[in-house]
Amino acid sequence: MSIIFWLLAFAVAISVHEAAHAWMADRLGDPTARLNGRMTLNPIAHLDLYGTILIPLFLIFIGSPFIFGWAKPVPIDPYNLNNPKKDSALISFAGPLANILLAIFLSLILRLFITPFSPFTYYSQLITILIKFNIVIAVFNLIPVHPLDGGKILVGLLPPKQARQAELFLNQYGVLLLFFLIFPTIRGSSPVSLIIFPIINFVISILIPGSQII
Repeated sequence: MSIIFWLLAFAVAISVHEAAHAWMADRLGDPTARLNGRMTLNPIAHLDLYGTILIPLFLIFIGSPFIFGWAKPVPIDPYNLNNPKKDSALISFAGPLANILLAIFLSLILRLFITPFSPFTYYSQLITILIKFNIVIAVFNLIPVHPLDGGKILVGLLPPKQARQAELFLNQYGVLLLFFLIFPTIRGSSPVSLIIFPIINFVISILIPGSQII
């Protein structure tokens, strides 16, 4: 049953994440994602061959203790945006923010309504997994490399000249850098896990006292 819960949590997390990107883009004047059916909570609309299927399978194959991935990028037409650099950063940040807000909301439900005598106690495991997965997705996607959201957020925050340089570098080497970060090269652990695990565990310990991701 826990495997089903994890799969369901993954589907919910990526759907909320990508739908938030599409919603923010639409709010900022670009209807491209909405017109392409991406402003939806249907996970099928957001599946990506590499990020949703191949990367997680690869991490499972190499025995990585940390399984993660990403969904199909939401299509954005910068010509529809008033301030493409700033608005692209806001669109990118909307995904992780939506995951964090959902995790906080679920944490409140867990605290207020899930008790040993509650009829909803059976769902506490699912809610706990949903909270953890949303935090993992949020923190992982804030890593400042392409194709993750953090790369676009970084570019949006930099001055114009540095932003162009960072965009060029990340477009050329972002995927290779990401593979280096997720590959277990340091005593069986990936460099990225050593950086983000403490952050993930700290946030989860606040939302679910006494709990950690690993």
